Amino acid sequence: MSQTSTDINLRDLRHKHPNDIAETITELNPKERILAFLLLPGDMKAEVFTYFNRTVQEEVLKELGSRETAAMLENMAPDDRTEIFENFPDLLIKESINYLSPEEKSIALNLLGYPEKSIARLMTPYYIQAKKGWTVKQALNNIKRYGKKAETLNHIYIVDKENKLIDDIRIGRLLMADEEQTIESLMDYKFLCLTTTTTREEAIEQFNKYDRAVMPVVSEKGVLVGIVTFDDIFDEIERRDTEDIQKFGGLEALDLSYTETPMLTLVRKRASVLLILFLGEMLTASAMGFFEEEIAQAVVLALFIPLIISSGGNSGSQAATLIVRAMAIKELGLKDWWYVMRKEVFSGLLLGLILGAVGFLRIVAWQQAGFYDYGEHAVLIGLTVGLSLIGIVLWGTLSGSMIPFLLQKLKLDPATSSAPFVATLVDVTGLIIYFSIAASILRGTLL
Repeated sequence: MSQTSTDINLRDLRHKHPNDIAETITELNPKERILAFLLLPGDMKAEVFTYFNRTVQEEVLKELGSRETAAMLENMAPDDRTEIFENFPDLLIKESINYLSPEEKSIALNLLGYPEKSIARLMTPYYIQAKKGWTVKQALNNIKRYGKKAETLNHIYIVDKENKLIDDIRIGRLLMADEEQTIESLMDYKFLCLTTTTTREEAIEQFNKYDRAVMPVVSEKGVLVGIVTFDDIFDEIERRDTEDIQKFGGLEALDLSYTETPMLTLVRKRASVLLILFLGEMLTASAMGFFEEEIAQAVVLALFIPLIISSGGNSGSQAATLIVRAMAIKELGLKDWWYVMRKEVFSGLLLGLILGAVGFLRIVAWQQAGFYDYGEHAVLIGLTVGLSLIGIVLWGTLSGSMIPFLLQKLKLDPATSSAPFVATLVDVTGLIIYFSIAASILRGTLL
């Protein structure tokens, strides 16, 4: 693509959202990508840069000169800049921060000084504040003066002489008030806030609980130090859910997106869990070896092994999925384990009865219709399969629902009770249940 065609395309894109521009530039080859980015207007560079993936961000920073880098980082929102620095190599962070002006450098270092998983890392120091003794007119003039740089104008924050937060007021209420009214006359001293030490998980809960688009952040002493907006919280929710889904799928959580993760890293993340599952499944072979004599005497029993173990694994995976998700959204806690167990006992029993009845009827119907000859003891075989399904589905449901509670009790992430782990556990124990029931029912006939 020539420089002229790139320029024409970018002129068409300049009226689009920065995310769309970032996607278009990312699709270019490396040389054209840098050229296209440099052709963007100065203030647009910072916005578009935040939507690049980590690989492209590093590539762009390495190619830019110090002047262009400094200008871009200066124009970037502090919370977006901090998020970018979190994912950069230490040397690149050091070089990038040195490009900032003294004021922005101080802000960046301050935000990076908070604990890695704290909400303070996501906050921005750009907001509108006022004193309770001000008139509405003074507050509006302050908004006109500093509002352009503020992250949001939904609320103004009222602070005392020591800059401690004492209230917040919606901008709409301020606009509807008389100009000569004092701010104090509009205050009710009821406000919500986060502290700098609040974890991101706790912050997500607060945003969801109170349905807020923005929340102030205060120090341990109540001093207002920044605000966090929902767009940053939404990004955090997406990262958290992605990590949980990956863990539940039976692999280590990826540090980068799927497309950015090197192949060898992807293989390592998946191989470790697959190896553990493989070793677990080897116990299935051991269990079958233990019942080798029964299988040899009644080969027909082997026909139903895939049906039996898959039903148990599926029921366990279903239960684990429901419980892990309920825990993630704080619908269930550790104290609810007994409630869940009671509920899952009845659920597992009913599900087992449904599958067991279908399994029994299927064997009897196939025998009567002549589709397959199970021998003179077809009814007993059907009864064995039916009762085994009841026991295994009940066991799978209980296992899948209780393992997340056990992991939480051990201070581990419940999401690691992945569907493959639950299925592997139920596979091994399911065979024992199946052949134990078969030995009880068929002893003296086929066995």
